[in-house]
Amino acid sequence: MAVTKTMNDNDTTSSTGKLAEGLAARFLEKRGLLVVARNFRCRGGEIDLVCRDAKVLVFVEVRLRRNVAYGGAGASINASKQRRIILAAQHYLAAHAKADAECRFDCILLDACSEKNIEWISDAFAAH
Repeated sequence: MAVTKTMNDNDTTSSTGKLAEGLAARFLEKRGLLVVARNFRCRGGEIDLVCRDAKVLVFVEVRLRRNVAYGGAGASINASKQRRIILAAQHYLAAHAKADAECRFDCILLDACSEKNIEWISDAFAAH
């Protein structure tokens, strides 16, 4: 008996997220950043992309929102989401012995899976 896997909403969301992150990574690489890690996860948070921009470590949140009825991609990065990203960044820095590294938090916003629709917000928010 053969087992087949059907695609559900989580599979679709996951594959779309990977596509958006891939577009974001290529977009940033074309602008001189080096992607050093993808999908860094820890308890309580996740970072989509970790990049290096010269001496600065850049933690990048990639957001794709096709429906602007809820405020678009940028509106989804609220204070709670920022805290989770900052927590994950602290774990990343501790795990990689870079506690004193200069870093920033950028956002890549997409309204569609296309390089034409990418908005890059450098230094979008700060860890307090």
